Amino acid sequence: MAARNSGNHLRLYLLGGILLCWCALICFRLVYLQIFRYGDFEQRAQHQQQRTIDVSAKRGIIYDRAGHELAMSVQVDSAFAVPSEMPDLPGTIALVSRITGGDARMILADCRAHKTFCWIARKADADVIDRLKALNLQGIHYQKESKRFYPKREMAAQVLGYVGTDDAGLSGIERQYNDRLQGAPGSMVISVDARKKWFGRIEKEPEPGDNITLTIDEKIQYIAERELDQAMKDTQAIAGTVIVMNPHTGEILALANRPTFNPNNRKEIRNEALKNRAVSDIYEPGSTFKLVTISAALEEKLTNPNEVFDCQMGSIVFNGMRIRDSRPHGLLSVTDVLAESSDVGAIKIAMRLGEERFYRYIRAYGFGQQTGVELPAETRGLTKPVNRWSKVSIAAISMGQEIGISALQLAGLISTFANDGVYVAPRIIAASTEPNSPIQHVAFHPQNEHRVVSPYTAAEMRQMMRAVVLHGTGPKAALEGYTSAGKTGTAQKVDPATGAYSRTKYVGSFAGFAPVNNPAVTVAVILDSAVGLHQGGQVAAPVFQRVTQQVLEYLHVPHDMELPANRQVWLAQQHKVKDSDLDETSPDHLGSALELAEANLPDADAPRPSDNHKPAEKPSAGSSANPVMHASLRTQEPVAPPLQTPPPPAPVAAPARTNGMVVLDVEQGGIEVPNFAGKSVRTALELAEENQLELSPVGSGLAREQSPAPGTHVAAGSRIVVKFER
Repeated sequence: MAARNSGNHLRLYLLGGILLCWCALICFRLVYLQIFRYGDFEQRAQHQQQRTIDVSAKRGIIYDRAGHELAMSVQVDSAFAVPSEMPDLPGTIALVSRITGGDARMILADCRAHKTFCWIARKADADVIDRLKALNLQGIHYQKESKRFYPKREMAAQVLGYVGTDDAGLSGIERQYNDRLQGAPGSMVISVDARKKWFGRIEKEPEPGDNITLTIDEKIQYIAERELDQAMKDTQAIAGTVIVMNPHTGEILALANRPTFNPNNRKEIRNEALKNRAVSDIYEPGSTFKLVTISAALEEKLTNPNEVFDCQMGSIVFNGMRIRDSRPHGLLSVTDVLAESSDVGAIKIAMRLGEERFYRYIRAYGFGQQTGVELPAETRGLTKPVNRWSKVSIAAISMGQEIGISALQLAGLISTFANDGVYVAPRIIAASTEPNSPIQHVAFHPQNEHRVVSPYTAAEMRQMMRAVVLHGTGPKAALEGYTSAGKTGTAQKVDPATGAYSRTKYVGSFAGFAPVNNPAVTVAVILDSAVGLHQGGQVAAPVFQRVTQQVLEYLHVPHDMELPANRQVWLAQQHKVKDSDLDETSPDHLGSALELAEANLPDADAPRPSDNHKPAEKPSAGSSANPVMHASLRTQEPVAPPLQTPPPPAPVAAPARTNGMVVLDVEQGGIEVPNFAGKSVRTALELAEENQLELSPVGSGLAREQSPAPGTHVAAGSRIVVKFER
């Protein structure tokens, strides 16, 4: 009996030990799972039941200079799916895809990989969302998101750029200033409970981005784009660019490109339409580059506007290669060399200048380097340092070959002459402000400005460029009630198939400013591969005329010329100009086609000018008269001789500020310029002050010459250059 009890106790002890060990194992397992593996299982549960998605912040608004919205963000619905709620996942996705136009297989694979959340239509159009809501599908839900919207559609599309589905900037200002515009994204947690019901909560609120104000004027941009569209239709060009600038501050008032795109329709955007040709495209400037050649020679006192050159009936042999003008020219003054766009005359002037000095001026005008404008993908152009110039490079470059520039660099060159010889880097950003901040008054200050030529040389160039419009290759740029000045350019394109110059593809250009004596705007027009008429004076100058005329009227710039008594007669006179008289393209080319080259600033001092070409003697009066230009026009605006000593730079009046934007300050009417002839410096200063004009005296003694001429109507505060001699 005792042995039986002992055996029972042993079995009880054994069973108790087993139960104790089992309980210990369970406790150990619970401790292991609840404590040591807690984090791992929590992550698994969250992965199965929760998903964190980014909530994009409201991007900052992009304004024009007057506070008009060019790019903004609006709240739209986005559709997403909770796959665990769908009784028929493949069928539902197939039905949804037919409405949204998405790839059903990709959406289905995404839904199977994420049981709690899957996007099916992000930032879709309102009609798509309405059709989805009408189906009332189980497992389809909606979330408000911020979507980029461009209220002006194609206006300034290459400047503004566009954004992707995730609101990241992909081109233009949207890309360049993406960090400022996009703000800081928030986060939202989507959870599914045991009953497969979802709920979401905002874990972190998004922070909106900064607002950006451009120097662009919506109205001027519209004018530029409308006239560019008309020019593209008239000429059948493959591409075109129009730039409107304030020459005194460098503000870009309009920048239009064609072809273009609607940033609201991302799926329809073509790659060729995305390019901002004004800052990214490189082309040979052709005859517009003669402005660099001639202004450099004037500044170096190597010639003057009245000196006459023998253009050898439009033909010259340079280093064994013959260069011909578009038509025969005999004796031409420097003014007429520019007006008639003589390659022979430009080559002779460049030879006096010399390679080193010529290259210094090329760099001083901003060529071969980026302007620094706040736009992506800006080119610096194509230039060669002097040590890589061939024996014919100086001749080729003097007439705009063997060098590549952008349209924006051309506008900067023209603005330098309009701004009394001071180069001002172009700018397109006026200000950046924090979200929800009150309207601020923003003062726009020019940046990176430097003097290239003296005020007097700039005044000479303005009058010579005026002659281009009066009796040269640019009469179609003449304005109604305003004086205008500029330069035409026509350059053959390089055929990529052969590497040689094409005989059928040209780039026609015209760049100028108005009014001549107190420029308010600079306008550059580039048309690529026009069909039929292709010369700059034939296709680009009329666009300049239409754009500039409307912009000046919009800015209320006072007329500096009397309006024609009969507008129809004036228009008929403009149409009398023969297109054949505007031809300026040389049939010959020096050197090879445009090639890639580095551009470095020369460290050595400038060489002495060449003595191979001496000034030609002036012919008798009337021998160089141009048959297209009336003598009365030639005497109304005399070209002043060069300065012996450059005057100090004069300050440029700051533009007015209103509503946080920079606007041009102009007066209605105009002031008649008095006659300073025979007056002393002190008397002239007093007379200028009485008439609310700014005098730039040159020399000492009595006044002999002045620019602009007496009787010209200019705005208050305009600068009058007067030369004094003893």
